[in-house]
Amino acid sequence: MSKPVPFQPVLRRLSDAVINRIAAGEVIERPAAALKELVENALDAKAQRVRVAIVNGGADRIVVTDDGIGMTPDELALAVQRHCTSKLSDETLVRIATLGFRGEALPSVGAAARLTITSRKADSDCAWRIHVAGGEISPPEPCSGEKGTSILVEDMFFATPARRKFLKSARVEGSHAEAAVRRLALTAPDVAFFMEADGRTILDRPSETLEARAAALLGIEDADGLLKLDGVRGDMKLSGFACSPSVHRPTTAGQFMLVNGRAVVDPLLRTSIRVAYRRVIESGRHPVAVINLSLPYEQVDVNVHPAKTELRFADEAGVRSLVIGTITRALGLGAGTAGVRPGFSAPRPARIVYPPEVPRSEGFAEPFLALGAQPAARIFAPDPPVSVMLDGVENGNQSPALPVQPDDPQAGTISPAVGPEKDHPLGAAVAQVLSTYIIAVTADDNMVLVDQHAAHERLTHEVLREQFLSGTIRAQRLLVPDVVELSRSQADLLVSRADALSKLGIDLEPFGAGAVLVRSLPALLGNASAVNLLRDLAEELDADDLASIEETPTLDARLDAVIARMACHGSIRAGRNLTIPEMNALLRRMEETPRAGTCSHGRPTWVRLTRNDLELLFRRR
Repeated sequence: MSKPVPFQPVLRRLSDAVINRIAAGEVIERPAAALKELVENALDAKAQRVRVAIVNGGADRIVVTDDGIGMTPDELALAVQRHCTSKLSDETLVRIATLGFRGEALPSVGAAARLTITSRKADSDCAWRIHVAGGEISPPEPCSGEKGTSILVEDMFFATPARRKFLKSARVEGSHAEAAVRRLALTAPDVAFFMEADGRTILDRPSETLEARAAALLGIEDADGLLKLDGVRGDMKLSGFACSPSVHRPTTAGQFMLVNGRAVVDPLLRTSIRVAYRRVIESGRHPVAVINLSLPYEQVDVNVHPAKTELRFADEAGVRSLVIGTITRALGLGAGTAGVRPGFSAPRPARIVYPPEVPRSEGFAEPFLALGAQPAARIFAPDPPVSVMLDGVENGNQSPALPVQPDDPQAGTISPAVGPEKDHPLGAAVAQVLSTYIIAVTADDNMVLVDQHAAHERLTHEVLREQFLSGTIRAQRLLVPDVVELSRSQADLLVSRADALSKLGIDLEPFGAGAVLVRSLPALLGNASAVNLLRDLAEELDADDLASIEETPTLDARLDAVIARMACHGSIRAGRNLTIPEMNALLRRMEETPRAGTCSHGRPTWVRLTRNDLELLFRRR
């Protein structure tokens, strides 16, 4: 039996069909990627309304219709050819002001699916249509159609069955498609967006402001509850909106990043958002934010990947500093002053109709406080007079009950210690429940619940952290210096940061090739292992060379954990009875202390219950 002839590789030129299919695999790895390219084209065409419909997650059918400027027959024929575009004013690839510019989207879709484009310019007598199936192009033909462009994509990846085989379920592909449209809807809030999946409407937004669209797409009921971002660094400007740390998600799906109006998924920006929230959010949870970075076109390279979602910045350190600093300042407000307020709503039950409320009579609790009045709780008792326990237990002794007379307008008034000229978003304390939770009433007739231990823990945490980080942290000399063996690059990296490390209590020096000698560690860390600490620090600095020593999760988290434990043990404990003045003093300090909306562990310190929340709980709505 003769042996098979071994394969002899021969250098040859690939056919145009194979080239187009290879290119298509880079540009449209899934239906959502194709949908993104089509919607970007609609926005570049100055559309005011964009309508999207998908079937089976986009694998069977995608339709994108816009009212943009449209195309002529000659432009249609060029649009489905590779590397044909109208969006580049020159060939430098520097000032790229449009969402698309590579001229690959339509040819790539046409190479992998069945593509039909119908387009009409405003001054044209009729519309024109062109078909592309698996790379085979038919000539344009006249047809009926409205001003703008409608693109139909069917049988996605029919020409590349291997790619179609690896598509996920319709639900998964549909969720990716929806996420892509939502990101693009944020890039153009002045454009109306409508999207349906399998006949079901999943997005319907009119032309609106960025704030209103951000609130809608983030699932925030009140746009005024978003923290506004506004930062400038040289020629760079950061705007947008962020939620308070008490609003978070299990994934990063609630983070939208725009750069010069382009929706991106950039690791540098995502890391910056995480660092800004790292001390105020629960572990394992992700913040919710919309950031819009504007910078000169020559300072950013968008021609990194065919999907155009990854970028390269000329000044990465500056971008990182701007994002972290701007978000940190926005989060540095006291409790209750701004941002999405913690709260809850009961499931909407069947509506129960109640009789109309009767006029309020003298002798009952006042339903609200005057908007301009100093927050106070006025408690009236019906005749005969009764005693109301306001102070509870203090220092182990029960304080006497305070009689409240209905005919004494000043009786029972609890005033905070500060003057009436200040705003008090957390209101005035009226009672303590379960010796743990403070009940307060605000001037706008809302009720606030405060976890006294969590709140005081954050106040103590901020004081301790300021004390420890305001100067050099005390170092503790090791009895026997530890030798930490690392790779040469990691050892050199740590040695280059020796001055910064010494300010945090870590003294080290080079110890041959690929090793450092550690002589001291922060006294706060007690008997921590120098080997584990330095190896973790080296890996994190190696992975993110822009991070400062203070921002590395290893050291920052360990120091913060110690401070958190000290704050926890030094705070007012749950179960301790407080007097009304003590409760009001705690509320006032919460309003003045940065990041007091969450405790040291990221849990909320207060909850606001509005009239709507209470009516839902009691099935009045």
